[in-house]
Amino acid sequence: MGLDRDLLVGAAVAAPGLTLVGVGPGDPELLTVAAVRAINAATVVAYPVAEPGAEGMAARIAAPWIAPDQRHLPLLFPMVEEAEPRRRAWHAAAAALAAEVSAGAAVVLLCEGDASLYASCSYVLLALAERHPACAVRVVPGIPAVAAAAAAASGEGMAWPLALQQEGLLIRPTPESPEELIGLLEQAAVTRTVLALLKLGRRWRWVQPLLAERGLLTAALFARRVGWGDQLLAAADQVPAEAQPYFSLLLIRQSWPEVLP
Repeated sequence: MGLDRDLLVGAAVAAPGLTLVGVGPGDPELLTVAAVRAINAATVVAYPVAEPGAEGMAARIAAPWIAPDQRHLPLLFPMVEEAEPRRRAWHAAAAALAAEVSAGAAVVLLCEGDASLYASCSYVLLALAERHPACAVRVVPGIPAVAAAAAAASGEGMAWPLALQQEGLLIRPTPESPEELIGLLEQAAVTRTVLALLKLGRRWRWVQPLLAERGLLTAALFARRVGWGDQLLAAADQVPAEAQPYFSLLLIRQSWPEVLP
């Protein structure tokens, strides 16, 4: 770490309440000053885990900024497709957090990436508003993976501004079918919209040849586990058409604005 925790956060005063903190995609140095200060001020650090006893990715990202005397509160967020187990988990997490705040604790809930963009903690936020409206909540935004990927690629000689001039930017999960992706690509081409496709994972097996057929593979940026030690940034034609980790994404630009340097 090249940062001094004490110099960065300064004095922090704990106040009862809950702060949802986006911790960015993986690099602890990509946390905002506001995020670090919120963590430093907390008496309780909550974070999602996929199963009991597991290490939370958000907690791992923020680990350099968590003090030894802060109490940890892992919250179970099962990675399942069924709606009801996830709904129960959101409400259980909301109840646990509200109870801590009611007891006078200053609590942070750590969230991977941005706290409002495809974030599990967004559902906790909604559950709190529904069942625990008296719980004081604030949200600290984080750097999303798409922005971190574009920045990291540009720093490695692959100039990749996310959007220019009148370009649109569409961020969404990778479609489940080739037909849906083709529709997105055609609409994006007409509207000069850059596509940022998240949660690429196993879908890369059919996305890669589809983009190759349409001549879009070479100019697309593939990013995997942005901000982690095993980060991969590459032109998409350099990545084999095989299943990729869940935290993989793709940036697709089909044309450039007319006015460029």
